[in-house]
Amino acid sequence: MKNKTSFPPQEGETHPSRCPDNSAFKQQKLPAWKPHLTLATVLSTFFLTGAFCLSVGVCLILSANSVREIQIDYSEKCSDCSKLRENTSNWNKECHCFVNFTLKEDILGDVFMYYGLKNFYQNHRRYVVSRSDAQLLGRNVNIQKSSCAPFTTYQNGTPMAPCGAIANSMFNDTIDLFYNINSSVIQVPLLKTGNSWWTDKNVKFHNPKSYNVSSAFAETARPPYWQKPVYLLDEEDEKNNGYVNDDFIIWMRVSAFATFRNLYRRVSRVRQFADGLPAGNYTFHISYNFPVSKFKGRKHVILSTVVWSGGSNPFLGIAYVVSGTVAALTGFVITAIHLKLRKKKTYFQK
Repeated sequence: MKNKTSFPPQEGETHPSRCPDNSAFKQQKLPAWKPHLTLATVLSTFFLTGAFCLSVGVCLILSANSVREIQIDYSEKCSDCSKLRENTSNWNKECHCFVNFTLKEDILGDVFMYYGLKNFYQNHRRYVVSRSDAQLLGRNVNIQKSSCAPFTTYQNGTPMAPCGAIANSMFNDTIDLFYNINSSVIQVPLLKTGNSWWTDKNVKFHNPKSYNVSSAFAETARPPYWQKPVYLLDEEDEKNNGYVNDDFIIWMRVSAFATFRNLYRRVSRVRQFADGLPAGNYTFHISYNFPVSKFKGRKHVILSTVVWSGGSNPFLGIAYVVSGTVAALTGFVITAIHLKLRKKKTYFQK
């Protein structure tokens, strides 16, 4: 391979210079802050970071431990209903079960009811993408060209509303709470609206424009696993129907783990429950519709309070404690190395 030889320019010839312009920016002469790391600076940074993370972590753990929570697994107690739901031909048959429990102490403050699922994997890619955000915004879209397959249309061409695997597998157990006092039974008032995020209700989910909700979904059909159409999800509150139904919105927010919980209801603080749930005997009345036996799952109900840091989840506090411990140990290691090297240097100078 021949080497290219560069010749000096002849008289009358000019070559453009490849040197950058003589400016402060292109010659990298702009003023800059160049930190000078000293032992005191490094050690103080590590120790202050460790102290901060440890203090925040301890506060978060203590806060999470102060949450009052009761969790009840009703998979075994509703086994008869579970067997009924194993046969898909019984989809239109109702099945109810009752779960009794006792609160030994009052649960004061705002009480939230969650439903929990175990061994239900929502993080599969084909499941996560099986939805149509354009449809959920109330737009007129071609469902067959969306990513909702195979839950797009029926054989007669009727589109599903909502389409997709996420919507089709929506949790549809009905859970009511009753307070047993003396010889009377009082139903605990539960709030079914106001549980979703503001951005969900006002930005991500909208019903098709029409003079009423039922006419907006006139040319659509419910998903195969649903027992009622989308415009009848809440027969008591017309504004809580269609794509803006709180239960539906919360379900469409898929979980990253196989065991998760979703907010279901909030206890209305009225009458006997103005301060929360008093101690005593309670009963869950459950209309069992959501089958879990095929994927070896389990279902449970959670009654919980919240604190300033959220619910009963110590993960964030533990993460802060671990980070603070690592930072503090690093500071001690650097200190030990410095003392050892300084001692060795003093020895050789002598």
